[in-house]
Amino acid sequence: MEYVDSVDQIDLVIQNAVKVMEDSKMQVFEICEAARRELESLERELERVLAETGTTIETVDRLERDYRLARIRLTEVSRDFLRYSEKDIKSAYETATNLQLDLMVYREKESYLKKRRGELQVRVRNVERSIERAEAIGSQMNVVLDYLSGDLSQVTRILESSKNRQLIGLKIILAQEEERKRIAREIHDGPAQSLANLVLRTEIAERMLGTQELEVVRGELIELKKQIRNDLGEIRKIIFNLRPMALDDLGLVPTLRKFVQDFEERTSIRTKFDVVGKEKRMSSALEAAMFRLVQEAFGNAYKHAEASLVTLEIVFLEEIIRLTIRDNGVGFHVDVTEARARSHSKFGLIGMKERVELLQGKITFASGVGQGTTVIIEVPNQAELRKELGYNGE
Repeated sequence: MEYVDSVDQIDLVIQNAVKVMEDSKMQVFEICEAARRELESLERELERVLAETGTTIETVDRLERDYRLARIRLTEVSRDFLRYSEKDIKSAYETATNLQLDLMVYREKESYLKKRRGELQVRVRNVERSIERAEAIGSQMNVVLDYLSGDLSQVTRILESSKNRQLIGLKIILAQEEERKRIAREIHDGPAQSLANLVLRTEIAERMLGTQELEVVRGELIELKKQIRNDLGEIRKIIFNLRPMALDDLGLVPTLRKFVQDFEERTSIRTKFDVVGKEKRMSSALEAAMFRLVQEAFGNAYKHAEASLVTLEIVFLEEIIRLTIRDNGVGFHVDVTEARARSHSKFGLIGMKERVELLQGKITFASGVGQGTTVIIEVPNQAELRKELGYNGE
């Protein structure tokens, strides 16, 4: 059958994609390991430079003290010719000269070591960031491989019945949201990797306390505090993007209201949110799907529309839920083909269409150059579907 041949072709494509991903994953792993070895080497050298810098600073302090005393001695013997002989004057002069030369050499060494210390600290931070990026890419590849390695025959058997398309879409979204909740809990409970480099920088600051460079230590501590604040902000943002906690606790409308408020604060784009009809709780998967669609539409308005106002209206009807997102931005030609949409950075619209189709809903776009954009999404609200998914709420 032609249907079976298509499935076999899809399976072959997925197998090739899996092989490419596994090879790429191994290359990323090798890059990450090389970076770790480089980091260990840099940390050893930095530790050696820190120790040598401390010793050199102490030597410079001692030489400055000795040279000051030698100059005082030279002044004394030069003034009193009756008390001191020419030999004493010559000895005092040579001592002062030798100390001055030694002091110049060690000051130069101190300057070089401080410069080298700064370069090593920058390289350590850069390598740490490279390792973090490589680990993040490896984790993303693992997620993709898990999806690609699934049982394709099982999926194709389910897809034979078109009446189950919405149920399949919701179950896929439910599985994705469950995974997001798991990742969100892990990040929330122990974000150790994102803060690991703070340990090294704290140790460096601790070692520098013994060098009497309090201003440098103070600057390092200020940077540490700034980085911790940035990391905490990023963690909170990741947790919200993975799974808004309010979606489970309060439902779709309060979560959308909070999202719209945060969007306005973050982007300085004015927003408006209206609710029409009696609010209803839906299945967790359906609420998550609606939230992601709004998130995608607002993201498109922010990235591409150059809008100063974005509005959201949610209408609860007897059998459907309607979302309307409007912006007053630059707009675009709605009748562009899919290929042109991809080339004009409108690929997010294609993803929204596919997601709405999985929900057996419909999505329409109304736009024109200089006329803003309106996105209307209508999704069925079917009680029997909620029951199939195990949702018993009202």
